[in-house]
Amino acid sequence: MNTTKTIQSALISVFDKEGLEPIVRKLHQQNVTIYSTGGTEDFIKNLGIPVVPVEDVTSYPSILGGRVKTLHPKVFGGILNRQDNETDVQQMQEFDIPQIDVVIVDLYPFEKTVSSGARDADIIEKIDIGGISLIRAAAKNFKDTVIIPSVNEYALFLDVISNNNGQTTLEQRKQFATKAFNVSSHYDSAIFNYFNTNKEEVVLKISETKADVLRYGENPHQKGFFFGDFDKIFTKLHGKELSYNNLLDVDAAVNLMGEFKNDEPTFAILKHNNACGIATRKTMKTAYLDALAGDPTSAFGGVLIANGNIDLATAEEINKLFCEVVIAPSYDENAIDLLEEKKNRIILVQKELSLPETSVRSCLNGILVQDKDLITDAEAHLKTATKTTPSKEEIEDLLFASKICKHTKSNTIVLAKNKQLCASGTGQTSRVDALTQAIHKAVSFKFDLKGAVMASDAFFPFPDCVEIAKNAGIAAVIQPGGSIKDELSINYCNENNVAMVFTGIRHFKH
Repeated sequence: MNTTKTIQSALISVFDKEGLEPIVRKLHQQNVTIYSTGGTEDFIKNLGIPVVPVEDVTSYPSILGGRVKTLHPKVFGGILNRQDNETDVQQMQEFDIPQIDVVIVDLYPFEKTVSSGARDADIIEKIDIGGISLIRAAAKNFKDTVIIPSVNEYALFLDVISNNNGQTTLEQRKQFATKAFNVSSHYDSAIFNYFNTNKEEVVLKISETKADVLRYGENPHQKGFFFGDFDKIFTKLHGKELSYNNLLDVDAAVNLMGEFKNDEPTFAILKHNNACGIATRKTMKTAYLDALAGDPTSAFGGVLIANGNIDLATAEEINKLFCEVVIAPSYDENAIDLLEEKKNRIILVQKELSLPETSVRSCLNGILVQDKDLITDAEAHLKTATKTTPSKEEIEDLLFASKICKHTKSNTIVLAKNKQLCASGTGQTSRVDALTQAIHKAVSFKFDLKGAVMASDAFFPFPDCVEIAKNAGIAAVIQPGGSIKDELSINYCNENNVAMVFTGIRHFKH
C-alpha cells in the first residue's frame, strides 16, 4: 500500500511567523489551498498569496476576543477524518467538510510570558486552546495528516516539501507527530507547574526539551545527556565541552560557593564533588593560594571557583596548576587572556540566577524528590552546650567549617582554622574514620591543628570523636546535637576545656 501523500490543503495558525514566509510561498507554488485565521491570515495576505479565512469554512466569525477561532467540527473533521474509512468519506461529503492535509501551528508563548513576570491575567490569556487542540488532532491522525507543531520545525518541513514536491511519507508524518506530542506534553506540564505553585497536588512533572549530548556519562561506556539551560547560568568563555563529571563538579562548586556569596574574597577547589581546599582572605590571590595549600595533590585536575572577580595576580597563580574548570562572576581581561593559554581549560562566568529549590534523583524504579537544604548555619542558630564558650574568632571558624561540612559527602568531619580548610574526612561509613582521615590529611600537609575547629554533619553518639579531636589540638566543635548520649560528649568537653556548640540542624549529604 502506498502511504505517500501529496499535500493539497493546509491550515496555518501560528504565533511566531519567523521563517513562515518561505513555507507559505512554497505551498502556494505547489498549488496548495491555504486556510488561516487572524494575524496569520493577514500575514499571508500581505505576501500577496491567496488564503481562505476559516470563517468561510465554519460560517462562524472569530468570537470571544479571539478565544474561539478554529474550534469547529468542519475544521477538526477536516483534520481527523480517516481517508480509508468509508463512513468518514461519506460524512465529509455529507457535511461539506474540506480535507486538511497539513496543520502548521505555533502556540502562544506561555513559558516566556510567565518568566517575564507578567500579570496573572496576561499569563492566563497565553494558555493556548485552539492551537493545542489542532496539534493533538493532527498528530493523532498522522496516518493521513501532517502536523508542524512549532516554529522549531518550520525548516525541517520546508526541506521535506521542497525535496519531495509536496509529498510526505508515513514515516515522516509519524516523526512530526512525535515532535507534536513532545510539544503538547511540555506545554501542559508548564501550565500545571504554574498553577501548582503551592504543591496542592503532590505530583512530579518535569519536562525538559533542551538536551546537550555529552561525550559520555560517568565512564566512557555510558551515554550521557544534560537536560537544562546551561547558558542561563553561565557564559562559557573558553575550553573544551563539559563532561558529565565536569557538570557534577560544577554543580557542587556553585552550591558550595553560594554559602560564601556575600563574604570576603573566597576561593574553593573541588574534586569529586567535595571541597579539597577553600579559604576566605582579604584578596582573591591569597584566598586561592591558601585554598590550594589545603590539598595541593587533590587540586590537580579539579574545579576552581571564586565568589568574586579573578584578577591577573590570581590568574597567574591558577595558571601554574592543571585544572579542568575555572568559575567566577567576573574576570579582568588580562586574566582571561592568560587563563586561555591552556587550550582545554574551561572558563565560565557565573551569572546571577536563583537555582531550583528542589532536588530530584533517580532511585530504584522511581524518583526521590526533596526540598534542598537551604539552611545556612548562622551565629543566631548556635547554642553553647559547654561551660567553655567559643571566642569570636572560633565562632567565625565554626560557621566557616559548617558551611563546608554541609556540602561534603556524609559521613564527614571538617577541620578549619583562620577561615581555611585544613582537611576533611569525606564519605566515610564511620564518623571516627572521617575524623581520623581528616587529621591524617591535615598533618600530612603540615597544618598545625592547635586552636583549629571541627564541624560534624551529624551528632556524636559517643565521646570518642571529641576525645580524638582534643588530642589533635581542636579547640571548638560545631555539631547539630540531638543524640540521647549528647551528655557524654558535653562532659568530656567540659573536663578538657573544649567549646562545643549545637546548631539543631543536621546536614547529611548522601
